[in-house]
Amino acid sequence: MKRVADRKRDSQTFKALLGVRDLVLGGGVSPGERLSEASLAERLGISRTPLRAALARLEQEGLLEQIPSGGYAVRSFTVADVFDAIELRGVMEGTAARLAAERGVAPAKLKSIKQLIAELDKCFRERPEDMLFDQYVELNAEFHTALAGLSGSEMMRREVERATKLPFASPSAFLEKQEDVLAFRMSLVHAQRQHREIVAAIEMREGARAESLAREHARLARHNIEFVMDEDRSLIHRVPGLALVSA
Repeated sequence: MKRVADRKRDSQTFKALLGVRDLVLGGGVSPGERLSEASLAERLGISRTPLRAALARLEQEGLLEQIPSGGYAVRSFTVADVFDAIELRGVMEGTAARLAAERGVAPAKLKSIKQLIAELDKCFRERPEDMLFDQYVELNAEFHTALAGLSGSEMMRREVERATKLPFASPSAFLEKQEDVLAFRMSLVHAQRQHREIVAAIEMREGARAESLAREHARLARHNIEFVMDEDRSLIHRVPGLALVSA
């Protein structure tokens, strides 16, 4: 078991990780800006040791980059970078879905993910404006975590998790804090239909179809980003991370 001191250090590192990530994705620091450890530590109310661990983790995730003079700076991204991250996540989730279909899934796991779909169904209302958006975002994340584990391969699960941590690749990357964007809500009706179809394909042992559906499902995030960049750029500073993306 971990000692109290170890658990406290891990907790502080997690706090630092969330704090810096929110600051970066929320536009609190500009692309290319060097991050000051002293000001970050004071702003987040943490010591420098867990902060340094968090900065190193965010560099691994791709949000930050090391600079020759020492320390870290916020990365900037192109729209192509965003699309590539989304595509890679789709490839990994598609592979996981195909393996699950080909290998078969334990009845208990199938029952569990079907229950998640049923809970997601309850988030929808007759009018998109009335849907339980926050609950949907939470359950959507749970669905994707469960999907990654259906193949029974821990290696596959870890690689899907790694892909979802790429900048902008999370299944909820363009959903969080966007409950008042009607276009995003409307896209979730189609997303929920795809959730159901992916699981049905896995249950029917249709590997190629499961893979294709999962990859297409990931591309919904691309459609949302295209909507923002091409049709309503007023949303850029309201979608986490888009302030880091150059046109």
